[in-house]
Amino acid sequence: MSSVTVYSRPGCHLCVEVVTRLGALREELGFDLHELDIEADEQLQRAFFERIPVVVLDGEEVCEHVLDEPLLRERLESRR
Repeated sequence: MSSVTVYSRPGCHLCVEVVTRLGALREELGFDLHELDIEADEQLQRAFFERIPVVVLDGEEVCEHVLDEPLLRERLESRR
């Protein structure tokens, strides 16, 4: 099963929107969903602070700031 990770931080309204949409898509497309708080790790904060939310599928960045749902669907379907 594929794994989708969202790099986010508390108080980020874009992060909430992306995680909420991914939660709905998870039911439809079947993937594991993980959310990582970049504020819990200094390296993550340096890497992602100005880019969040960042969506990663099986270790590969798919999109940042907003969810590119068509691209994510395409990549998930190619892994089936």
